[in-house]
Amino acid sequence: MEFSYKKLWKLLIDREMQKKELCALAGISTATISKMTKGENVTTDTLIKICTALQCDITDILELVETK
Repeated sequence: MEFSYKKLWKLLIDREMQKKELCALAGISTATISKMTKGENVTTDTLIKICTALQCDITDILELVETK
């Protein structure tokens, strides 16, 4: 199993927000966004910052998917 951030990318599209804007709003680095784009792990602190900035729940930005 692994985390998928597809929900986050869809949420950004729905809100017409760019990843760079999310970085500024959440106080996270572009390197963190790059890791998430590649499906890599990030800290729970980072996820909380994103949820706080977007005023959403963690289940709105990620999901657990089975690896193939």
